Amino acid sequence: MLTPEHGAPRRLSKSAILWRVAAIATMGSLGFGYDTGVISGALPFMTLPASEGGLGLTPVSEGAVASALIFGGAVGALCAGRLADRYGRLAMLKLLALLFAAGAIGSALAPNLWAMIAIRFVLGIAVGGASSIVPVFIAEVAGPKHRGRLVCQSELMVVSGQCIAYMTSALLAHLFDSPLTWRYMLAIALIPAALLYIGMNFVPNSPRWLVAKGRLSEAKSILRELRDCPHEADREAREIAQQCSREPHRASALRQLNQPWLIKLLLVGTGLGFVLQATGVNAFMYYTPIILKATGMGTHAALVATIGNGVVSVIAAALGMWLINRMGRRSMLLLGLAVVVLTQVFLGAVLNFMPASMAQSYLALGGILVFLFFMQMCIGPVYWVLMAEIFPTHSRGLMNGIAVGLFWVFNAIVAFAFPIAMALFGGMTFFLFAVVNIGSIIFCTLCLPETKGLSLEEIERLMQRTFGGTRQAGEASDKPVLGTPR
Repeated sequence: MLTPEHGAPRRLSKSAILWRVAAIATMGSLGFGYDTGVISGALPFMTLPASEGGLGLTPVSEGAVASALIFGGAVGALCAGRLADRYGRLAMLKLLALLFAAGAIGSALAPNLWAMIAIRFVLGIAVGGASSIVPVFIAEVAGPKHRGRLVCQSELMVVSGQCIAYMTSALLAHLFDSPLTWRYMLAIALIPAALLYIGMNFVPNSPRWLVAKGRLSEAKSILRELRDCPHEADREAREIAQQCSREPHRASALRQLNQPWLIKLLLVGTGLGFVLQATGVNAFMYYTPIILKATGMGTHAALVATIGNGVVSVIAAALGMWLINRMGRRSMLLLGLAVVVLTQVFLGAVLNFMPASMAQSYLALGGILVFLFFMQMCIGPVYWVLMAEIFPTHSRGLMNGIAVGLFWVFNAIVAFAFPIAMALFGGMTFFLFAVVNIGSIIFCTLCLPETKGLSLEEIERLMQRTFGGTRQAGEASDKPVLGTPR
C-alpha cells in the first residue's frame, strides 16, 4: 500500500513514498550502469583462447562486443519511448527487467563470439530503454520540488552501477584465479534486474500517462497518495487534464511532431545529447587504462586507477542531487562545461608537453578525476533531468526516445573514434575536445531555458513560448527571459 500508516508525520511520509518509488525504478539505472561498466573488466579474460575459457577475441571483435550494447541502446531508447507512450511506463519497465535478466544470463553463458554480440545487443536494448524511461517515469510521478533530486537519483544509480562493476571485476579477478571469472562478472547483472521486476509491482503508474489515457480518477487517487495534501493533488490533476485536453493524444508519431516548436525542441534535446557525449566522458570511462598506459603506468596500476573513476563519479553525482534545486539546471550545465574545457586543455598540455614519467601519469590521472567530478556533478545529472521534463506530455516518450536514441549513437561514435584519434593525434585529441565544448557552451547559453521550480505543465508552456513564439489562450503575455524561471 502507498498510504502511510496512521499517525506517521504526513510530509515525511509523502517524501518517503516518493523516494521509495524512485529507489525501485532506478534499479533499471543501476543495471544500466553495471552493464556498461562491467565489460572493461571482462574483456581481458574474454580475449583468452576458447581452450583457456575465453572467446578468443581480437581487437576488432573486442570493439564489436563493447559497441554491440551501445547500438542496442540506441534501438532500445527509440522503441521503448514510443511503446511507453502507448502501454505505460510501468509495463515497459517490467518488460525491460526481463530483458536485463535474459541479457545477464545469456551473456554469462554465451558459447562464442557471435552469441555474445547478439546477446549484448539485446542487453543494450534494455539499457537504452531504461535510460529513456526511468527518468521520465520519476519526473512524472514527482512534484516540482522533488523532481530534480529524484531524477538525479537515476544518474547516481548509473554511476553507482559502474563503480560496483569496476570494484566487482577487480575483486573477482583477485580472488579467483580462473579464466571463467568473466562469466561471473556478467552474471551479477541479474541482481538489479530481479530487484527491478519485483519492485515494479509495488509502485504506482504515471499519473500523467493515466490522464492521457482518460483515466483521471486513477490519476487523482495516485496523486493523493504522493502529494502533501488532497488540495495539491486535485489542483495538479486538473492542470494535467487541462493541458492534455489541448494535445493530439491519438495522433500518429509524425503528426505529433508536425508543429515547428516541437521540432525545434527535439533538436535542442538532441543537441544536449551531443553536448554530453562531446565532453568525451565515455572515452574516459572506457579507455582510462589506455590513456594512463600511454604515460608509462603499468597495466595493473591502470586498472586499479579506473576504480577511482567510479568512486569520484558516485561522490559527484550525490553532490549533483544536492545542487540541482539550488543552482538550477542551466547554471550547473554551464559551470560543468567551463571546467570540462579547462581540464581538457590541461590534459592536452600534460600529454603533449611532458615526458613519460610517473609525474605525467599522476597529473593525467588527476586531470581525469577532476574532469569526471564536474562532469558527473554538473552535466550528467542535468542532462537526464532535462530529458525527463522539457518534452510535452502527449509525446514525451516519443521525443525522449528519439533524443536519447541519438544520444546513444553519439556515444558509439565517440567510443569508436577516440582510440583512432589517440593513435593519430595523441594528446592533441583533448585540445579538439576543448574546442568542441566551447561550441557546446555557446549552444547552451543561447538555446536552453531554465526549468527549475516549474511543474511539467508550466515547462511545456514555457517551451512552447520559447521555441514557438506563441502563447495559449488564457496565459499571461509576459515571456520569461531565458535562464530565469517564471
